[in-house]
Amino acid sequence: MVTPNSHKPLIDARLRRRGIYLLPNLFTTAALFAGFFSIVQAMNGRYETAAIAIFIAMVLDGLDGRVARLTHTQSAFGAEYDSLSDMVSFGVAPALVIYVWALKGMGKLGWIAAFVYCAGAALRLARFNTQLEVADKRYFQGLPSPAAAALIAGLVWVMNDYGIEGADIRWIAWSVTLFAGLTMVSNMRYYSGKDINLRRSVPFAVIPLIALGYILISTDPAMVLFIIFIIYGLSGYVVSLMHHLKSSKSPKSPTP
Repeated sequence: MVTPNSHKPLIDARLRRRGIYLLPNLFTTAALFAGFFSIVQAMNGRYETAAIAIFIAMVLDGLDGRVARLTHTQSAFGAEYDSLSDMVSFGVAPALVIYVWALKGMGKLGWIAAFVYCAGAALRLARFNTQLEVADKRYFQGLPSPAAAALIAGLVWVMNDYGIEGADIRWIAWSVTLFAGLTMVSNMRYYSGKDINLRRSVPFAVIPLIALGYILISTDPAMVLFIIFIIYGLSGYVVSLMHHLKSSKSPKSPTP
C-alpha cells in the first residue's frame, strides 16, 4: 500500500543531490570576500584599500544576479546568500570603515551614526526581500545598499587621494553616514536599471558613449565614482520633489 508520505524520502534525496548552482554563487562569495577584506584593511589602517574593496564588492554583487538570470540559475539559496553577503559588504564594512577612519574620535555621536547606517542597511535588505513579488522592478524603494556603501567608500577614497584625514572632516563624514543610512529606509524611489535588456540590440552610438564613460572614470576613478553616486543618492529626493510639485499643481476634483 502506498501512503501519502511514501515518496517523501525520495524527494528529499533528489533535493540533496541537486545541490546549489556554482556560477552565480562564486560571484557572491567573491563579493563577500571583498567586504571582509575591506574590514580587515580598515582595521590595519589601509583606508583607501578598504574603500576600493567595497567598490569591487559592488561590481561583483551586480554580476551575480545578472549571471543567475542569464544562465537561468536563480535559486532561493542564492537569494538568501546574496542578502547575507550584501549585509557584510554594504552594511557592516562601510560602517566600520567610516567609524575607524573619521567617527571614532566623536565618542557616542560617532558610533551612533555608524550604527544608524548599519541598521539602515539591514532594514533596507529585509524590506527588499519581503517586497520582491509586489515591488515595481523598475525602481528601488529607498537608496540601494550598494549605492549607500559607495557614498561612504567614495568619500574615504577621495579624501585619502587628496591627503585629507578623516578627523579633519569628521562632521562631513558624520552627515554623509546619517544621510546614507536614513535614505536607505526612506520611501524615495531610485531607478533600478533592471529593465535594461542586455540581449537586445542597441544603436551604435551607445558603444562610443560606454567607451567615453570608461575613459572618464579612468582619469580620476575616486572622484568620478563619488560624484556619480552623489548624483544618484540625490536623484531620489529630486524625483520625489518633482512628483510632489506636480501633484500640488494638478486640479483637485470638486467635492459633491
